[in-house]
Parts: sequence; structure tokens; C-alpha cells
Amino acid sequence: MIKRTRIKMCGVTNIEDALEGVRAGVDALGFIFVEQSARNIAPELVKDIIAELPPFVDCVGVFVDREREEVEEIVEYCGLSYAQLHGCEDPKYCERLARFSSPCQVVKAFRVEPQSKATDFIPYESSVRGYLLDTYSKGMPGGTGKTFDWSIVERLQLKRPLILAGGLDPDNVTAAILALRPFGVDVNSGIEIEPGVKDYAKLHAFVNAVRAADNP
Repeated sequence: MIKRTRIKMCGVTNIEDALEGVRAGVDALGFIFVEQSARNIAPELVKDIIAELPPFVDCVGVFVDREREEVEEIVEYCGLSYAQLHGCEDPKYCERLARFSSPCQVVKAFRVEPQSKATDFIPYESSVRGYLLDTYSKGMPGGTGKTFDWSIVERLQLKRPLILAGGLDPDNVTAAILALRPFGVDVNSGIEIEPGVKDYAKLHAFVNAVRAADNP
């Protein structure tokens, strides 16, 4: 059976980029609800964008240490498919969010560093649908634009689907997929002209590189 790596394009800030991502073949669009981010977007705009999308496109909200009730409100208002949590949200937070925001599902992001270990992930196994692995950078919850040592992942023996992030671009994503065979990949700055503005040539090149890895 041919494996098909899922692609999430994160940091969407406008309808034009969202629709071009869909045309290129991405499976999911990520919207960042973090005020400190250069790619922060208002829920009202996200709702308008989602209303223009064709069916079968997953929409993901990215959050960092927000009150659970706020996340639930945004999820319901926008009609999000997933909540991706990049802060210090504990397993209980994730479990309650998954329960009260159903059918929205929860993905927990972890910043990978040399001392990362399997026991960091085990408490979350019953409350999240997948793990997103990003690069550790002090003081940054994500969006570093840098890769991490992919060999660290092998010893983690994750029991949930892996979404690989952290500095992916058209030049390195094929190697990343061949090395780890993740369920999905997450791209942001690697296909941008500037924060929040996508480069369509890089976007299409990224999708083509993923498909090349799926069919070597």
C-alpha cells in the first residue's frame, strides 16, 4: 500500500493563501491564535476563511496556554477540526478539552531536545490524537524555523501518530519523511515570503517533495 503523508500548512492569515494551499494539495490548514505571534489571526477572519473552503479540509487552531474555556469558545465559533496545543497544557487539560470540544480533536506539541524521553509523552496517550514534534528553542513555543536531530525520535517509541515540524522546507522534507515516516508534516516559515505570507512556488515545491518521499 502506498503511504500518503499528510501535510499541514500552518500560519495561514488570509483566504488567498488558504485556497492556494488547498489547490496545491495540503490536507490541513493551521490558524495561530497567539497574540505574540506575527501570524496571529482573529477568530472572525478564520470563520470567514473556513466558510469558503471546499469539503474534506481539516482546520487546526494553534494555542499556547490559553484558558480551556477560551479555546472551547474559539473551536466552536470557528468550526475547527483540531486544537493544537503548544504550551504547558497538562494531560487533564487535554482530556477535558477533547471531551467538551468533541468532535474537535486534540494534538499536543512537544519541543524536542537531546534529553527528551518517552515518559514525557506517556501521560498524554489517552487524551490526544497525535503528537507534533517541534524544535526546542528557549522562550519560543514553536515557529523557530530550525530543524532538530531527527534521530532522537527513534528512541521515543511514540504510541500516537507523529506530525513532524521544525524548520521543514522543500529542500529537507523528503529526507525527513524517509528518515522517520511520520503520519504528517507541518510547514510554516519554510514556504513563506515573510511571516504570514506564503510563497506559492515554495508551497507547491514542498507538496511535490512530500509526494516524492511517499513514492520513492
